[in-house]
Amino acid sequence: MLPESLGGLAAMAGLLGLCVGSFLNVVIHRLPKMMEQEWHAQCADLRGEEPPTEPSLSLAKPRSRCPACGHGITALENIPVLSFLLLKGKCSGCGIAISPRYPIIEIFTGLISAYTAWHFGPTIQTAGALLLVWSLIALSAIDLDTQLLPDAITLPILWLGLAFNLANVYSDLSSAVLGAMAGYLALWTVFWLFKLVTGKEGMGYGDFKLLAALGAWLGWQMLPAIILLSSVVGAVVGITLIVVARHGRNVPIPFGPYLAAAGTIALFWGPQMTRNYLGLIA
Repeated sequence: MLPESLGGLAAMAGLLGLCVGSFLNVVIHRLPKMMEQEWHAQCADLRGEEPPTEPSLSLAKPRSRCPACGHGITALENIPVLSFLLLKGKCSGCGIAISPRYPIIEIFTGLISAYTAWHFGPTIQTAGALLLVWSLIALSAIDLDTQLLPDAITLPILWLGLAFNLANVYSDLSSAVLGAMAGYLALWTVFWLFKLVTGKEGMGYGDFKLLAALGAWLGWQMLPAIILLSSVVGAVVGITLIVVARHGRNVPIPFGPYLAAAGTIALFWGPQMTRNYLGLIA
């Protein structure tokens, strides 16, 4: 395909990514709150009580508003990145500062969406890879905020990975199934070994499911690279936080963002990395 055509495809994917990034900000903010509401209702049901009367919350309703003053966000105030710049990073209702994370998520989603389209071209691989990287962005931010990796995202992308690989889009189906199984069992085994040795839980079950999902997309062959990359980056960041930011040793550090980053790297450059690694061994 001509570079000019690829550039146009990448530009369209980038614009789409900006809009999706705006939606991901809603998912990141609301999905944990929706889960908390559901847990409260389930606990009340187990106790034989009436569920708490909380305002209904979904990804679509109510409309977005300022958490400080309740000012409803208008359509003109919800344009990705541009609205943040025009508002000078402040709420038009009360003037309180808007978190810079909102435009950062939008910009990052736009950039990685553009690169995904450039990398894979006009293929089914682009469509699937976009769904995967968008999901990984949402999961990473939620895990950083709450140390949760919601099943509402991890399980659908696991099944989506298997569905795409019915047609051998990223891997053959047998490798994808083995990848899902091995991904879950690898971290499940580490979890229980660590707990037996230390008496503490080193990671959550969401991490098992996320690695299983990445195995379902990329096949079992990519799992060693993903585990190695995520462990190295996680160790470097963790040591840096302890030494520089005086992050408490007993304060848990979410592992999901490192798995997501390693999975994204493997998505784009995994086969090349594996060939180079095998070449070095040989």
